[in-house]
Amino acid sequence: MHRGKGMKFVGDSRVPAKGKFIPPKDYSEYPGKTEAFLPNFLLKEWMVGAVFLIGFLILTMSDPSPLEKEADPTSSGYIPLPDWYFLFLYQLLKYPYASGDYKIIGTVIIPGLAAIGLLLAPWLDRGLERRPIKRPIATSIMLLTVVLMVYLTWESSVTHNWEQSEQQGKIVKQVEIDKSSKGYQLYSQNCAGCHGQNLEGGVGPALVGKNLNPAIVSSMATKGGGNMPPGVFKGSKQELDVLAKFVSDVSKK
Repeated sequence: MHRGKGMKFVGDSRVPAKGKFIPPKDYSEYPGKTEAFLPNFLLKEWMVGAVFLIGFLILTMSDPSPLEKEADPTSSGYIPLPDWYFLFLYQLLKYPYASGDYKIIGTVIIPGLAAIGLLLAPWLDRGLERRPIKRPIATSIMLLTVVLMVYLTWESSVTHNWEQSEQQGKIVKQVEIDKSSKGYQLYSQNCAGCHGQNLEGGVGPALVGKNLNPAIVSSMATKGGGNMPPGVFKGSKQELDVLAKFVSDVSKK
């Protein structure tokens, strides 16, 4: 109170005041900084999306996805390969401590610990700093994860048999085969395990369309060559000639 000037009232900021609802300003009050959602903003977004969609369609038509032959669940020699973003997990299953009798470690325990660590990340490092050097725990976990994923992906890529994968997934034209013939019976007993029931390939390369000479077939069946071991064919000379002629005839179709 001041003498001669009456009483003054002082407000306390600790007491919440019940103010009236103030509606937001109209976009027209911000010239040059805002625009109407309809049609201005939505039209621009639609145009950008259309450009990206057309570009994506052009890429898919100019470079189509590589297709493989129909999956064969009976093929024991097929080498599976997941997409690139799962290669690090695929490589993990190749190590002795994460495969075979210990596959539960590679399929459940290690991925589970990684998922739990990701969920606990906000509680493991509660620092307020934004610079990585000031967040040693979070930075270390992130760097370790990135290094492991990059290394395992690279290791899986360089150790994979790409040539065999290309052969086993290659689409081979279907040819008519007389499966009641003596030649096919000999082929089924001695060769189908590697080259497929229809000569379409498997562990070994496809034989259809290779235009093989009977002499080459006989030599490969007995002496081997390349990745084919010697002594694969077990039978008489007459049976070998029947087998060689059968494979040669089918390979020329």
